[in-house]
Amino acid sequence: MPTALVRRPSPRLADGLVTHIERTPVDAELAVRQWQGYVGALEATGWTTVEVPAIDECPDGVFIEDTMVVYGALAVIARSGADQRRPEAAAAEETVAGQGYRITRITGPGTLDGGDILKIGSTVYAGLGGRTNDEGIRQLREALEPLGADVRAVPVRKVLHLKSAVTALPDGTVIGYEPLVDDQAAFDSFCPVPEEAGAHIVLLGEDRLLMAASAPKTAALFAELGYTPVVVDISEFEKLEGCVTCLSVRLRR
Repeated sequence: MPTALVRRPSPRLADGLVTHIERTPVDAELAVRQWQGYVGALEATGWTTVEVPAIDECPDGVFIEDTMVVYGALAVIARSGADQRRPEAAAAEETVAGQGYRITRITGPGTLDGGDILKIGSTVYAGLGGRTNDEGIRQLREALEPLGADVRAVPVRKVLHLKSAVTALPDGTVIGYEPLVDDQAAFDSFCPVPEEAGAHIVLLGEDRLLMAASAPKTAALFAELGYTPVVVDISEFEKLEGCVTCLSVRLRR
């Protein structure tokens, strides 16, 4: 049974970092209900969720994906490019180790956020230019290449993280909202979507795609392609540049 790590939102969520969009008020109570809906959607589609201990002093702690990159039986613990986010990693490391994963860590001066890493089979795209630097990617490559991974750096300038711009369908096709994708040619295949939030999906298995309610045109497109969209409202997290990918770490072996 697939497992996902999640972390409850901080009461200070509204103070989370914003880099590429204008700050707007966040309803922290609504965010908790939306997070519960997100967790419920995972569980309703056969996923087991494991809650990483809350870290209330870190407003961005709910964006748990940024704390690590999981490949096979190895968890590479990230070192965020945002200093104030680095305390988020410790409890996440302890939790994933408790799930039986081997651990290695990105060390300074390397920086890497898990949201910058898109895995498609053995190909691992690493977003370079924002929270993740050259040294972080070098260390990731050193950790993953012995496991058979092909780590490729791709530019990220228009959005916070690589997976703020692109994710991938089950067949490996990269999807993205064209105005926010720096280099479509970096990917082996690319399909544009009509909405920014439509670029963000989580593969749930059996052709089900977890995605945000803010991308109805893209959901209709995916349905036409034979996929089953599983739609959740994450509007309060989107105000902080969050999306469906960054609210969990998916563990599959």
